[in-house]
Amino acid sequence: MTSPADHDTAKPSNFLRHVIENDLEQGHYAGRQWGGSPGDAAHHAQGMQDPARVRLRFPPEPNGYLHIGHAKSIWLNFELAREYGGVCHLRFDDTNPEKEEQEYVDAIRDAVKWLGYDTVLADDPARLGAPNEHVYFASNYFDFMYRAAEYLIGAGLAYVDEQSAEEIRATRGDFNTPGTDSPFRSRTPEQNLERFRAMRDGQLADGAAVLRAKIDMGSRNINMRDPALYRIRRATHHNTGDTWCIYPMYTFAHPIEDALEQITHSICTLEFEDQRPFYDWLLDRLAEGGLIATPHPRQYEFARLNVTHVITSKRKLRQLVEEGHVDGWDDPRMPTLAGLRRRGYTPEALKLFCERSGVTKSGGWIDYASLEAALRDTLDPIAPRAMAVLDPVKLVITNWDELMGAGFLDECTAPVHPHHPEMGKRSFKLGREVWIERTDYEDVQPKGFFRLFPGNKVRLKYGHVIECTGGTRDADGKLVEVQARLVPDTKSGTPGADAIKVKGNITWVAAADAVPAEVRLYERLFAAPQPGGGELEEDLNATSLITASAYVEPALAKPAGGAAFQFERHGYFVLDTHQGNGLVFNRAAGMKDSWGK
Repeated sequence: MTSPADHDTAKPSNFLRHVIENDLEQGHYAGRQWGGSPGDAAHHAQGMQDPARVRLRFPPEPNGYLHIGHAKSIWLNFELAREYGGVCHLRFDDTNPEKEEQEYVDAIRDAVKWLGYDTVLADDPARLGAPNEHVYFASNYFDFMYRAAEYLIGAGLAYVDEQSAEEIRATRGDFNTPGTDSPFRSRTPEQNLERFRAMRDGQLADGAAVLRAKIDMGSRNINMRDPALYRIRRATHHNTGDTWCIYPMYTFAHPIEDALEQITHSICTLEFEDQRPFYDWLLDRLAEGGLIATPHPRQYEFARLNVTHVITSKRKLRQLVEEGHVDGWDDPRMPTLAGLRRRGYTPEALKLFCERSGVTKSGGWIDYASLEAALRDTLDPIAPRAMAVLDPVKLVITNWDELMGAGFLDECTAPVHPHHPEMGKRSFKLGREVWIERTDYEDVQPKGFFRLFPGNKVRLKYGHVIECTGGTRDADGKLVEVQARLVPDTKSGTPGADAIKVKGNITWVAAADAVPAEVRLYERLFAAPQPGGGELEEDLNATSLITASAYVEPALAKPAGGAAFQFERHGYFVLDTHQGNGLVFNRAAGMKDSWGK
């Protein structure tokens, strides 16, 4: 069996493919050498020629769980590397010890692997003498980054600024006003080197000083107005412990990491576009000093993935978790990959969604319905079918004992998948009492309603035709039972079954072999199409989770872990990975988009 994604062999072109193909055609990176360890002085001179002419990277910060926006970056970088015979690195940009944890490192590695991207390449010469796994940490380059900072200081390209954070912010200027020089900007390289080493040795308090690049305080690009390179932070790092009390800024560390790993195309989202001049400035200066090889990496930006009714800010996602609006990072309503996975999304669905969303330089919003459509399109060809009753009311076939015999249970069958007979059949019983959906009965027929009402005939799907005789309600008007009579000789698959034509076909589960299950009906976490502009609570969807005490057919009594099913009429469901004492199914998506109806 195949899914639609398997047939998408013709890749739509985009500007990044054009860039890579042009670079390959021109041989821009054909002479690069690999060997030794990144940051080693012999790294470039004593290496081997790199057969992987394209090197990309996915560089998450381990300060939270990956979300659907990260899925786009993972897919883009790993797929481009695969398409052009290259390599993609998984690199942890762990330069902020106050927010980073090993839990997030482990979760990120697991998410990338789940999406189907392996970081192990046995035949890659880039990791000679080391495990052939393309997993890197910015913190492993801290020694080199420190040496690079000292080089910039010695070359008169960086200085230690001991203004307060407020003073630095005030003198930076804005889009209409140029910045003003720091009073510490005129220090000599020797003075700056002494103060920087004092920062390193813990002689200055947190926040007392920062190392800044010396570029141009009058630049139109605010990011070039002497950006910070290092700050003082006394915090234990998940990888380096308490070795350092100064840490590089992300904008300083990231281009260095790319250069040491000899990344060819550093693909970022559009918010980093204004940082590109500094990216190039820094690498040009380090190349002039002989610290990195040329040609060095180039940065390219694409529009980030924005999905309606979804927030991807890690800060706000953490707020949702910490304030108890959701049940953890893997709550199925969360846009995290852990949450989407638990919800029932598959790697194939997310990759198809990323492909369909396109790769452009212009931003925009993708409708949440497109995400669900990608899931349906990948699950529909492969998901086994099953019947489930989510809001059950009992249907009693009053003449069953008379026609079929007291206690008799009729064997019924249905295909596991209507388009794949090789998947076999499933079987279940039909008896005097069955569970049906409460909404399948009305005392008086509404317009266009062809299910159960007194005098109407319907087919119990895969079973017999019945004629409704009425319903019973309690003192509050709640429906508690429906009655019907069996129409003889109308069982599906038997001669004469179609002798009586009916307009209604309803799903059901026999009381005799029904399996109770908890079904969680998930919807969009946020009611607002573009949430996050104000207080999160104001945008939350009050009905993002409805729990139902349901009955499912016996084939679902012991499903495989994580197995996905199409509950006929209701949509696509997956066995929840956090099972309690009974069965719990999560709705991944309905049969069609019904939001707002």
